[in-house]
Amino acid sequence: MFKPYLSAIAGLVMATGAASAQTEMPFALDWKFEGPSAPYFAAIDNGHFAAQGLSVDISAGQGSLDAIPKVATGAFPVGFADINSLVKFLDQNPGAPVIAVMMVYDKPPFAVVGRASQGVSVPADLPGKILGAPPPDGAWAQFPAFATANGLDMGSITVEPVGFPTREPMLAEGKVDAITGFSFSSYLNLVRLGVPEDDITVILMADYGLELYGNAIIANTDFAAANPDAITGFLTAVAAGWKDAIADPAAAVEQMVGRNPAADAELETRRLQLAIDANVLTDAVMANGMGKVDPDRMAKALEQIAETYEFQNAPDASLYFTDAYLPDDASLMLK
Repeated sequence: MFKPYLSAIAGLVMATGAASAQTEMPFALDWKFEGPSAPYFAAIDNGHFAAQGLSVDISAGQGSLDAIPKVATGAFPVGFADINSLVKFLDQNPGAPVIAVMMVYDKPPFAVVGRASQGVSVPADLPGKILGAPPPDGAWAQFPAFATANGLDMGSITVEPVGFPTREPMLAEGKVDAITGFSFSSYLNLVRLGVPEDDITVILMADYGLELYGNAIIANTDFAAANPDAITGFLTAVAAGWKDAIADPAAAVEQMVGRNPAADAELETRRLQLAIDANVLTDAVMANGMGKVDPDRMAKALEQIAETYEFQNAPDASLYFTDAYLPDDASLMLK
């Protein structure tokens, strides 16, 4: 059993008891304060969290896997993380008190990003090439399943472990032929480095055989059991923040820039719009609202994970995602 969380979560629950006028809800992001994080700052500045009786402080992360142990240990009651990595974490740590409670990236942004001038445009171009991949990267975590879906021999690809700060610069300098990353982030990072846009190729894994979901809001299950209304209120405010960002991306990005003055507002607005168009406002979300998971698709996703990952325990979707804390359907409609 996974037990290091006990003392930390006890403190959280005590701090957020019913007598509190406002529930403290520190939120662990997956990455830096960039365009796709703007909806959460919009939820703060536009009063959506406050309307739910919540005080939310947002912390930056260091990759798609980063928030999972933070939430599992009770250091944060809620976070933002890749659900596929969460599946593996829970398989390796049975009983860890963490679960996904709201899908955000209905279509995951996992991608291989290359350059046409270096001969990488489609999956079949990767054999014989050098792929730069940060070990903690969520897209790299899915690469074996992507390779299997496209009949690629992993042994034919030279994988170069790289750091997040050096990933795009190495591709821009031609030191690697392609990289793994989130489509919207790597693309615009390369643009910022001066790579011509018509030379950048984005191979979105979801367009090449992956049925996987992407990043979700995750919650500590002990905290959620003790504070169910706080979790539902948090998700209600998150949906409202995304609705605001969809209606006015530039305004939401300005709110994010207030926390990251070094950010390029124009570039981050493009990054946010790319995430909205490709990953958040999918046909399923437009029809059914934000946050839900289709059981049949989730079952296929687990089968696909099992193609390249040996489960220690029988996979069970109910261990990885619950819709029990989602607000009413009207609150989840983004348009």
